[in-house]
Amino acid sequence: MAIFRLPFKPILQKSPVLRAIVLMVFACFILSVMAGEIRYVADTGMPIFQVVFLRNVAGLLFFLPWFARVGFGGLKTERIGAFGLRSLFGFASMLSWFYAVSVLPLADAVALNFTAPIFGTILAIIFLKEVVGIRRGTAMVVGFLGAMIILRPGFAELSIGAYSAVFSAITMASSMIMVKLLSRTESTTAMVALNQLLILPMSLIPALFVWETPTMEQLLIILFIGLLATIGHLAFTKAYSLADASVVMPFDFFRLIFSALIGFIFFMQEPDLLTYVGAAVIFASSIYIAIRESRVSAAQAREKEKEVLAQTAAETRSGPTR
Repeated sequence: MAIFRLPFKPILQKSPVLRAIVLMVFACFILSVMAGEIRYVADTGMPIFQVVFLRNVAGLLFFLPWFARVGFGGLKTERIGAFGLRSLFGFASMLSWFYAVSVLPLADAVALNFTAPIFGTILAIIFLKEVVGIRRGTAMVVGFLGAMIILRPGFAELSIGAYSAVFSAITMASSMIMVKLLSRTESTTAMVALNQLLILPMSLIPALFVWETPTMEQLLIILFIGLLATIGHLAFTKAYSLADASVVMPFDFFRLIFSALIGFIFFMQEPDLLTYVGAAVIFASSIYIAIRESRVSAAQAREKEKEVLAQTAAETRSGPTR
């Protein structure tokens, strides 16, 4: 990351928003390369269950410095059930995403993955009791129409890969809902580390039934995937911490651009025009949802600040005089 930041350092120090944008584009590129590596290692014949397990082993290896510094005491929690549910959703999302990437053109898989914010909004209504107005409701409907443009039910044969990509988006959204609930009491690093630990046995059990001794090349690719996942998600998280989601999220569309280029150059994949049209529709609706959520959150924060100031002023007026 330090090498990446060096050429841009004079610019990035001046603008947190620009830093967020550059980090987001960088994360999109890294995660697209990771998807290409997943496709490549699957094409070598390694079963997807085994790919998922070894990817989690590699991811955990990159957390060893954190464990060495903090110790396992940093994982202490009283909400292990919620962590387990979050990890189950995360495992299901990872498994279905890896399968989708292994059988679909990369651009198609990424385009369908853009539906995750839409499913997240639906789940937030059900489980977090969030109120959604007519505008966000319309945006969700538009997003689903975009997915239908890509899937074309009744006009094109729906593959298991396409279903897997949509299922990955649903379970990813479910995982993010759990993250929202856990973040009220748990630290971000602890959530990620404990998630890695819990997913490991989940992914080991199915991997044992299809296990094949990996080659040295496959192991090196898996290690590279783990490194890319760690760097990509750190850059992704940092970008969202530096600027509002409404500013950062539009640049997530670079994932489709990079994935399409990688698919075309390395795998001879040529997504059709409707994939791009559908992705644009889904993405536009997701951006609108992000902007609305950002505005609602900002308005709620202002109202809360006013209430605190009013309460402080009232306490000051009613306090003892000297």
